[in-house]
Amino acid sequence: NFDGDGDASAIYKSTDAGQTWEKITTEKSGFPVGSGVGRIGLAVYDDNTVYAVHDSQFRRDKDDSGNNAFAKANSKNDLSKDDFKSMSKEAFLKLDNDKLNKFLKRNGFQEKYRADNVKNMVRSGDATPLDVAKYLENANTQLFDTPVKGAELYRSNDGGKTWKKTHEGQIDDVFYSYGYYFAQVRVDPSDVNHVYVMGVPIVKSDDGGANWKSISRENVHADHHALWINPNKRGHLINGNDGGLNISYDDGETWIKNNTPSVGQFYAINYDLQKPYRIYGGLQDNGVWVGAHNAPEDRSWHQRGQYPWETIMGGDGMQIQIDSRNSDIVYTGYQFGNYFRINRGTGDGKYIQPKHELGESPYRFNWQTPILLSTHNQDILYLGGNKLHRSMNQGDDWTAISPDLTQGGKEGNVAYGTLTTISESPFQFGLIYTGSDDGLVQVTKDGGANWQKLNGGWPANLWVTRVTASQHKKGRVYATLNGYRFDDFTPYIYMSEDYGKTWNNIGSSIPTSSVNVIIEHPEKENILFTGTDNATYISTDTGKTWNLLTGGMPPVAVHDLKIQPEENHLLVGTHGRSIYLADLDALEIIGNDFAFAKIDKTRASSRYGSKGFMWSEGPEPSIELAFYSPAAGKVKIEILNENGKTVQELTTIADKGLNFYEYDGSISKSGIKRFKDTPKTADNGKTYLPIGKYTVKLSGAMGSVEQVLEMVE
Repeated sequence: NFDGDGDASAIYKSTDAGQTWEKITTEKSGFPVGSGVGRIGLAVYDDNTVYAVHDSQFRRDKDDSGNNAFAKANSKNDLSKDDFKSMSKEAFLKLDNDKLNKFLKRNGFQEKYRADNVKNMVRSGDATPLDVAKYLENANTQLFDTPVKGAELYRSNDGGKTWKKTHEGQIDDVFYSYGYYFAQVRVDPSDVNHVYVMGVPIVKSDDGGANWKSISRENVHADHHALWINPNKRGHLINGNDGGLNISYDDGETWIKNNTPSVGQFYAINYDLQKPYRIYGGLQDNGVWVGAHNAPEDRSWHQRGQYPWETIMGGDGMQIQIDSRNSDIVYTGYQFGNYFRINRGTGDGKYIQPKHELGESPYRFNWQTPILLSTHNQDILYLGGNKLHRSMNQGDDWTAISPDLTQGGKEGNVAYGTLTTISESPFQFGLIYTGSDDGLVQVTKDGGANWQKLNGGWPANLWVTRVTASQHKKGRVYATLNGYRFDDFTPYIYMSEDYGKTWNNIGSSIPTSSVNVIIEHPEKENILFTGTDNATYISTDTGKTWNLLTGGMPPVAVHDLKIQPEENHLLVGTHGRSIYLADLDALEIIGNDFAFAKIDKTRASSRYGSKGFMWSEGPEPSIELAFYSPAAGKVKIEILNENGKTVQELTTIADKGLNFYEYDGSISKSGIKRFKDTPKTADNGKTYLPIGKYTVKLSGAMGSVEQVLEMVE
């Protein structure tokens, strides 16, 4: 749960640089006080003038629905969900069937729930009018149907002693019912009456908050969190939102989208088996995207007009499953279990979320609801709410194959008491593990007929981030849990060899950080990877020891890991810095000795280093030299021709462990003389290796190793 309001919510002021504080929003101040006071954002213009935007959690009057699109009642001629909350059985049975059917169809009730059938259920006592309202309840309605007052702006002209609301009523359609996510205000340093408030849209006022207009535009994402106002140039704004960064020079009438930094927040990633294979990813508030793994990372698409990645779903992008028989068939969706089966070839899509029966309590779905295609049959799909659901026909029909696998629902601002992870053993259909957001790990060995709770001695109530059935041993299973919601950042990683009866803690050697994911290498059973809130780690001894994977990656939260088996690529989905790819072929050389991985063949080209059209820089080869060093130290790199003569000499400082050096294929000036036919020097002044076979020699205090480098047509 998260309480977005409370008696302690107030404005405090310090006049001694924070040594002491005074609560200045009292009952006499004019600013709201009490249990409904929510998040407060501040903007200081000068010593006396201060703006405060308030996310008021006080309830609206019954006759005040505001302009909130989610709170508007239906017209008087239509039924609304609230009508059924207090309706008697007798009144329900007297409803006009056409009117009732219109409500049932408009709100997505299953076809079997039409007026005559529902009336028969109510008449026989199998359902109540209240059940009709409850049928529509879910985590989204809990967020959006809450009749809170929402956004309001206050101003003080005396340094916070007294406050006055700047407008009549509320500023509707800015926060809806989750202003705790926003509640930011800014005032133009050059104009005390020029004010901005950030929420789902970004709105501005030119008259001190009395009247408002939106400055969100078609290329500006929703959910605004940051705003810089140029104090020396009115109208020059830099805005940070859930879709990146935007800049305006005309006070929000038009915006430039600046998405050069790779700052994607991926919840989940996956891959298919195409050639080249595609990577799929669900992003926080930016939908689900797909692109070829080798798509170029440059801005040439601005000229072509086609971005190499394609969006296939909106909302908060969630997990993705791809049919291995036909990669056009994709299962994905958005928050709270709203999943679809999409045929990317035809463009068809079908909503497939399981529905509870009328009279049952609604299913609870986690923000990131887990889904899983069975490796045993790609028509079989699992989806986890508070129960585990199974479809035998690609999501068309569902059966709940478990009781509630959580500790039960809890009141809160989002659904809680939900499944977070599902894994089915590749050795046996129906050997399934689940984990929940409230600490339960469970297993069924018979397709859901019987379930058993598992516990490896971990603390109660942790969030189970992964349960992963082994690809190598039938009885082996892994579990990762995190407790950051309780300020517990212990790396909880456990392994069982007996279907979860007993567990070993294999995470104790990892530095303190919450753990989000664990996977095995598909071919090498002793190699594991895990992702924490700031790094990726590898173990080559089934979790006894762990080493940091840092090559080219910043310290960032890792939320998902996948290995594309045909290319042996590790895909790292981060919540902040997009997706990273690592070629795992170099794992072969990890050991105790100085070792050098095989070098891929490289194409020779006369275009290397050439000055292209409009003076653009020509391409260069990028030859990866991967080697393992048992100790840190200086390494000499020599490129030798077929006669054993050195044509290039370089040096690097090796780290202990795996190292990757990018060699550009160049020849030294002295090396040019060692070719029978002198290679041509390129426009950039470099000379590149022509077609032929070469030896790459690495040497240092650790010894000497060699590999063949072949330059081909």
